[in-house]
Parts: sequence; C-alpha cells; structure tokens
Amino acid sequence: MARRYDSRTTIFSPEGRLYQVEYAMEAISHAGTVIGILSNDGIVLAAERQATSTLLEQNMGSEKIYEMDDGVVAGVAGLTADANILINQSRQIAQRYLLRYDSPIPVEQLVRRLCDLKQGYTQFGGLRPFGVSFLCAGWDAASGFQLYQSDPAGNYSSWKAACIGENSGNAQSILKQEYKDDSDGAASGSGMTMDDALKLACLVLSKTIDTAKLTSEKLEFATLTLKAGKPHIHVYSSDEIDEALKEHAAAAKPADS
Repeated sequence: MARRYDSRTTIFSPEGRLYQVEYAMEAISHAGTVIGILSNDGIVLAAERQATSTLLEQNMGSEKIYEMDDGVVAGVAGLTADANILINQSRQIAQRYLLRYDSPIPVEQLVRRLCDLKQGYTQFGGLRPFGVSFLCAGWDAASGFQLYQSDPAGNYSSWKAACIGENSGNAQSILKQEYKDDSDGAASGSGMTMDDALKLACLVLSKTIDTAKLTSEKLEFATLTLKAGKPHIHVYSSDEIDEALKEHAAAAKPADS
C-alpha cells in the first residue's frame, strides 16, 4: 500500500503519513550519536564521528558540531551535505537579524526560522526533506541557556538532555535515569553542573557507541558557557577530549569494582 504514496513528498497516505519524512528520520537513526546536556551554568554537546576510512585526514575541522551564531552551537546527525546548507542558512538568518536590530537573535527564534525552512521542504513538490536533525544549544539574555531538538519535519522542542542519531533510544533512557534535575539537586544544593554534564556525556557515549575504547578520533565535544556575561563557545581539541575521557574512566573504575 505504501508504494503508491512513498515516492512523493507532498501526498499523504490513507493512514495520514508522509513516507518521505519518515524515511529521512530513518536515515538519521543510522547516523552518529549526538548528545546535548543542559546544566546550571552551561551546555555540553558531544558527538560521535563516524570515520569511513583509516586513510581519511582527520584535521579538517569539525564535521558534527557547528557554530551558528556567537551564542548558538549545533550538533548534527544525518547527511552532512544537508546540514551544511541549513547551517549556512542559519548563519545568514542570524546576521540579518543582527544587522537589522543591532542585537543577537533569540535562540528560539533562530531555531523556529530554521524549522520553517525545513517544513517547507515537506510541503512543496519537486523537493525532498532535509535528512538531518539538530541539537541546538544557545544562550540569550531573555531565556538563558536553552537546548532544542529539531527533526526533518520541521518540529522542534526544548529539552534538558536529549540525544539524536544511532542508539538514541538507549541514550535517552540513560539520560533520564542519570540526569540531575533542579528538584534532585535542591536537597544537596548542587543540581547539574558542567562537570556533571561532561561526565554524563562520556558515560552515555561509552554505553551507546559500539567500540572497545573511546578516543578523540571518534568524538567531538563542545561547551557553551558565559564569560564576562557573554556566551562563549569552546570546541574541544583532541588532547582535551582524551583528558575528559581519562577522567571519566578513572571515575568509573570505583563504581565498577
């Protein structure tokens, strides 16, 4: 039955489904894992880099984490070429807003504008949905730190911790169990700190990525924090990633023994 409708983006099946959008989401489920974790004083993004060959040059910069604006950074899962188009569009949107209003674009407005573009590619003939999902981490003066997830259909939602890509279901279960909510931290007075978020990201990656040992060659990390009242995006170097993984391994040994 599906074959009568799955070749066209704009035609609903009798069950009310758009198969091309579902196929795009299926493609994302086979992409490298991307995790975003919101803490009291910042956001951590961690991504799995899927190397296709040992001969591939690794010094070409980030392929999973991109800066969209001075206060917004995104992790992507899916087709990198599609992601590049949307990242360029988001940068243009942010710069037009800055030129017109002389202030940074609010994070949710940037995400919504980007999702409007993605939704259009599910509505008009001759187009196909973008095969990529985003985890957008941002900060603005009105709402503080924010983490949004968006999909090829143009939907977006706000999260405290989220995962997209391969094994996202297992990762989401671990995040739900291990995440320290504000109510959990009220008794101890701590809640989720940036150090906690970084350790949780390492824990989730170690349990969801099919590899004997995590290394910087397979991962990308980025953090969004405030410095002097302004958002600061820091993309980890290989040495910093290895150091974070080493600290996670040292912390995990007592628990395992």
